[in-house]
Amino acid sequence: MLNKWAVEAIQPHVSLSVEEVEALLETPPSAVMGDIAFPCYVLAKQYRQSPPQIALHLVNLIQMKGIKAETVGPYVNLTFDRSYYAGYLMEQLQQSNDPQTNIGQGKKVIIDMSSPNIAKPFGIGHLRSTMIGAALYKMYQTAGYEPVSVNHLGDWGTQFGKQIAAYKRWGNDEALQENPIQESLRLYVQFHEEAEQDATLEPEARNWFRLLESGDEEANRLWEYFVEVSMQEFNRMYERLNVTFDYVLGESFYNDKMGAVVQELKDKDLLVKSEGALVVQLDDEGMPPCLIMKSDGTTIYPTRDLATAFYRHHVMKADQILYVVGGEQKLHFQQVFAVLNKMGAEWVQDCSHVHFGLMKFEGKKMSTRRGKIVYLDDVLDEAITRALRVIEEKNPELPDKYKVAQDVGIGAVIFGDLKNNRSNEVDFSLDDALNFEGETGPYLQYTYTRTQSILSKSMMIEQVDAEDLQGMQEDKYIEALGDSGWALLKLLIRFPEQLKRGVHNNEPSVLARYVLDVAQVFNHFYNQERILCEEEKLRKIRVSLTMLTGQSLQRTMHILGLGTPVRM
Repeated sequence: MLNKWAVEAIQPHVSLSVEEVEALLETPPSAVMGDIAFPCYVLAKQYRQSPPQIALHLVNLIQMKGIKAETVGPYVNLTFDRSYYAGYLMEQLQQSNDPQTNIGQGKKVIIDMSSPNIAKPFGIGHLRSTMIGAALYKMYQTAGYEPVSVNHLGDWGTQFGKQIAAYKRWGNDEALQENPIQESLRLYVQFHEEAEQDATLEPEARNWFRLLESGDEEANRLWEYFVEVSMQEFNRMYERLNVTFDYVLGESFYNDKMGAVVQELKDKDLLVKSEGALVVQLDDEGMPPCLIMKSDGTTIYPTRDLATAFYRHHVMKADQILYVVGGEQKLHFQQVFAVLNKMGAEWVQDCSHVHFGLMKFEGKKMSTRRGKIVYLDDVLDEAITRALRVIEEKNPELPDKYKVAQDVGIGAVIFGDLKNNRSNEVDFSLDDALNFEGETGPYLQYTYTRTQSILSKSMMIEQVDAEDLQGMQEDKYIEALGDSGWALLKLLIRFPEQLKRGVHNNEPSVLARYVLDVAQVFNHFYNQERILCEEEKLRKIRVSLTMLTGQSLQRTMHILGLGTPVRM
């Protein structure tokens, strides 16, 4: 809203579009310098003047009621008259407490997310794709898109040849039935350890995968067993994280769709033989060849991902396809997208690899092959236990305290990831994530309960609604809000632009940082102004701002996958 007015004040006087002016707007480093700043560097070449001279020229042109324009070096800084704008902003927030936008215009966005490998445990490392994808789903939904979540299970490939070969050599049926995931992992780790000394293991694994692809009864029986027990474990974890999927379509779903892709590649003379294998040359793209068919006739990841992309575009009618997959797969997706482009799939420009950095756990890198896994189940259990311990110390009479401990513990783990820029490597620390005073999930949840406590107490005095603010004297807003309340009001009105920025960059941390700002600025307001004061008009404005803050916190935390307990 403030950005809109700033654009209206500036844009008529510069040779930039509305979108260009809006993209340049900044927040001054100090509130005393104004509410919004416009840098004039971009105009220097055209005007053939220094940015400070251009800023001075612009200030003299801006004549908009309720806005004071000043120069600060190369910037035009705008200050909004609180008596003129505060009441209007409050009314706007009251009337649209669910400020969804429609920048998506109903476009279908398929989000490929989570994608754990069958017969492998669900470790802390799986958290990133799962929760980044889940947050993006809700962000796109709120922004007016039609998101579709797909769990692209790793349920096919040479790894299953290894799993079957290991089971055939060292499998224990009793141990497998008692703890299928742990025993499967043990076999997988043993395979890689033994393969370093035994040269016959890798060919044996490749043969088992070849048998699986050709429909061998024994190979298929074992594959189905591993899929079944793995899905039971995965679904239990998704339930704990409160994550659901529109489709669960593993790599195996596309087995009967790969032939058409290989044939099209042949028809377009894109396939060449290389040491017995079939590849697409990508020298002109500065990349190594993309392997399509191994020398033994079996398929590989790119083959399946090509078939998957065609299915999602042609059958599922995707307008955009997002692949929420780790950054280590960057070259893979560059190759797949390059092959799609060579095949004439113009829509590949709407495919994006939403990559994310490696997650370490307290400084340690994880590896499935070497059995170095931190189980997400164990991390969530420990987080809940610690949260419950704090509740027992601070508020032992809290009703439904185990449910609150679950919200706090699991929320701490989720937010401990999402607050980071997804491209960055994350070194996860449970101690840091569960801090009630840092930039954490528990801090957000505690702030939300503070807003609800104030509202509960205010209900004993009066019911406050939007009509109470109509006709309120302008000077009352200035007195009621103070500097901290005005800062909070300006922040709450920015949710749609932050959502837009988060969607544009496929970056949940934009909303995570935003909701942290809301919590911090509200707590400053809480400490600066007596919300439940005696004067009725001041009290109604402050309580209304508290209510709007609670709604903003709840809405944004819901998008990020955090629970919002009313009491803690």
